[in-house]
Amino acid sequence: MGAAAMLMVVLTGICLWTSTALAADQSFARSSSNDELLCTCKNLKETCSRNGTCTGYRCFFTHVRGREEKGCFQRDHYREQCSTNSIPGVYVHCCTQNLCNANSTTPPTPVPEPPEKDLGYLSVAVPLLVLLIVSMVACGLVMWIRSRRRHQRLVNEDHNLTMLKASGKADPTYEDIFNEFCTSGSGTGLPYLVQRTMARQISLVECVGKGRYGEVWRGTWMGESVAVKIFSSRDEQSWIRETEIYNTVQLRHDNILGFIASDMTSKNSSTQLWLITHFHELGSLYDFLQYSILDPEQCLKMCLSVACGLVHLHTEIFSCQGKPAIAHRDLKTRNILVKLNGQCCIADLGLAVMHSQTGDYLDVGSNPRVGTKRYMAPEVLDESIRMDIFESYKQTDIWALGLVLWEISRRTVVNGIVEEYRPPFFDMVPSDPSFEEMKKVVCVDQQRPSLHNRLHSHVILSSIAKIMKECWFQSPPARLTALRVRKTLSKLNQDHEYPIEKLKMDV
Repeated sequence: MGAAAMLMVVLTGICLWTSTALAADQSFARSSSNDELLCTCKNLKETCSRNGTCTGYRCFFTHVRGREEKGCFQRDHYREQCSTNSIPGVYVHCCTQNLCNANSTTPPTPVPEPPEKDLGYLSVAVPLLVLLIVSMVACGLVMWIRSRRRHQRLVNEDHNLTMLKASGKADPTYEDIFNEFCTSGSGTGLPYLVQRTMARQISLVECVGKGRYGEVWRGTWMGESVAVKIFSSRDEQSWIRETEIYNTVQLRHDNILGFIASDMTSKNSSTQLWLITHFHELGSLYDFLQYSILDPEQCLKMCLSVACGLVHLHTEIFSCQGKPAIAHRDLKTRNILVKLNGQCCIADLGLAVMHSQTGDYLDVGSNPRVGTKRYMAPEVLDESIRMDIFESYKQTDIWALGLVLWEISRRTVVNGIVEEYRPPFFDMVPSDPSFEEMKKVVCVDQQRPSLHNRLHSHVILSSIAKIMKECWFQSPPARLTALRVRKTLSKLNQDHEYPIEKLKMDV
């Protein structure tokens, strides 16, 4: 009896297990056929089936603030639900197998490891530190080199000063300095350190002239008079140009103003641009003609000296220490000085143009200043001049030379007749003519300065008058060259030698 009862219990258990398994298999088959998973379900919302399962597209296990839930997500909501692990305090585990969430648990909280030291800044800081050190060393080296150079420059200046003021000897003249430091013949200017040394030993005495572009002072150096041209700041380019030409070109000539030094100095908290030259007490030819009367021989000597100076400028010298050809571009009586021996010398090279056949270059400079309108040639006034051809600039100088000869001849007495000084075209244009006024007179009307009848009664002045006319041709190539003018005047001078000792006249 006991055995039979035991058998019945066993059979009953087998039947119950078989029916449960069959139901599970049927549920699984049904879910598989619907592409759904059978998931363990456990929550407080009473959404689970009686056997603690549910069906859905994904099985899940969640742990939110200490509360655990198991269940399933449907196809429409699983994506956003399964991707919330980035929210602090929320853990969601989704899986894709039947009953895969049955044994899911919260992962153990990882023990935070001490953060590794970020050494990345060292890769930036170390190179920067090295670069800073190298820069400091380089700056220190540059400052040391500059201090050494400054010291050496001061030593050189002291040496030059010693040479200029040799003990036990008389004070040198600047002619002595030229003979010592410059080469023979038409040499360049003094060495730069000597120029600076001399410039800083000069004392300004009196202002002898003023113009739009600066002042001219008489100064003294070692007891001798020198001329100091102080350029205004707006005419800096003229100072640069003259300094460049005098220091790089062989210009020493009796009829070119003698250059001594050039320096940039500081006076009264302002920068001054100095150009130091020989001093000629008779002043400019313009001033000299205001109060002086010439005889024909004196007139010839002056005209010849101006032509000689212009020939020297226009001529290129071919040698190892050669000289390029130079066109003045602003030749007029204000830019010509009178020497005590009755000759003249040409000054003011701020607008000069240089040309070299050997070097094949034309250097017109960068000076924005233009020449004097009253002395401009027709091709300059009507703007037909070929700016790229050097001969064009020389031909404009010849036009201006003819006007200078005319001014000199007006103050020359013949048969007791002499005219007052007047500038060219004085009777045709106002005192300060405009560009258009000069263009009308010279280019449109083709007027020329009038020649007094007395000039034709003297052999010298009639020859000079003929030269003037040939300098004033409308066509630039038809004009005389400076060399032809000089040769003609030289022949006249040989025929009329005249000892001039009275050119420095009492006024």
